[in-house]
Amino acid sequence: MSPLLAVLCIPLVGTPVLAIARQGESASRINIAFSLATFIAAALLAADVMRSGAQFALDRAVFTDSLNVFLVALTSFVGLTTAIFSRVYMQAELTHGRMTPSRMRLYHSMYQLFMFAMLLALLTNNLGILWVAMEAATLATALLVSIYRTPASLEAAWKYFILCGVGVAQALFGTVLLYMAAERTLGASEGALLWTQLATVRAELDPRIVSLAFVFMLVGYGTKVGLVPLHSWLPDAHAEGPTPISAVLSGLLLNVALYAVLRVKVLVDGTDAAALSGQLMIALGLLSVVTAAFLLSRQRDVKRMFAYSSIEHMGLMTFAFGLGTPLACFAGLLHMTVHSLVKSAIFFVVGYAAQSTGTQIMADMRGLLRICPALGWGLMLGALAIVGMPPFGVFAAEFLLLTTAMHELPWSAPLLLAALAVAFAAIFSRVQSMVFGVASHTRRGPPPALAPSFIHMGLALMLGLYIPPNLAAWYAQAARIVGH
Repeated sequence: MSPLLAVLCIPLVGTPVLAIARQGESASRINIAFSLATFIAAALLAADVMRSGAQFALDRAVFTDSLNVFLVALTSFVGLTTAIFSRVYMQAELTHGRMTPSRMRLYHSMYQLFMFAMLLALLTNNLGILWVAMEAATLATALLVSIYRTPASLEAAWKYFILCGVGVAQALFGTVLLYMAAERTLGASEGALLWTQLATVRAELDPRIVSLAFVFMLVGYGTKVGLVPLHSWLPDAHAEGPTPISAVLSGLLLNVALYAVLRVKVLVDGTDAAALSGQLMIALGLLSVVTAAFLLSRQRDVKRMFAYSSIEHMGLMTFAFGLGTPLACFAGLLHMTVHSLVKSAIFFVVGYAAQSTGTQIMADMRGLLRICPALGWGLMLGALAIVGMPPFGVFAAEFLLLTTAMHELPWSAPLLLAALAVAFAAIFSRVQSMVFGVASHTRRGPPPALAPSFIHMGLALMLGLYIPPNLAAWYAQAARIVGH
């Protein structure tokens, strides 16, 4: 089996296997084994693509190029480290009575289904299957968010399901409109929704229909990205779901939804309506950055605060891709990478901190450095990284974006700088008291297994200091696909 198909088949097989597996330590190990196998297949696939170029499978229904294989590698890596984090964390939840064996079975099987849905969305060549994969990810995530079965988690899951369901319905209508435009050029065939086929004839597509399709798909998939004003589900889902799911929601699913928008943007950029896609993405990106920055200071729950941080960073990426220059797209891709690494690392630390103190309210989570030095330093380093302090990779990505904005759209740079300053003050002031304040709790539960968190932050630090030439070439190739 080729690595391309293996990346999809491994989590798909893992779903039923974990649904019937006997729960306990063995189920967690099986989950890690499937995640490791997926990562190995993704690494082999990335090596093949960088060496030989784009690949196709299943009669061109599945394909990979420099853009999506980069995200596949990132998704599988964070999926693996999150599965490793889950082993100790979810066992502690079971011990504390928040989970039951039957819900643990649901958690492990839905985790693999969630990974399959995201990887299918990234690798499919068919925009209709892309919509199906995003809907499957919505269903799997709704089950994972509600897994504690508390009133708050059930409410968050329903809110997520309804809002994202409405959003995905808008994306479906946009997909239908895109097929209508393609049918006039390619005829009524199965290839009318293949992205590679549409990309070759994009200049011949009706710009009015394509631009209208993009608006619906931006609204639809933008709901899952968490762009303001479509964001209200995201803080609740992060706050009430299990921490490993918060990590993959912020670190992976938001990237996949933005990827779906980018694929359609490439088609619009080839028509006479090319300016529309960039203008809309710039507007939504700026609105998201500014709104999220000011809402950060109003949060009391630590997971909700970092959820709003995710909205802010997804707004920065959307703004970068809206600018559309090669350097801006390079910055957006780098930001995707470091945000996924750092934000998932932060949620790993926050999850253990909440278990240690028995609360997610920041005013009650003080003195983490005294409770457990690894937790305190992990949260402090994560906060420094996510607010864009040098030399972490987030700083490098934001610096590239700001310098590009000063050249391409000068009036936007002061807005971005002001929003980043507000976000820095909001996050750092809260984290400082959580780390260095007077401890009001004693640590309970098993010692935190924070190796995945520090590995993520180490990689983010490396990308701020040095981007390996092969990785820089990879980003440049992907940026040429998205940019203009």
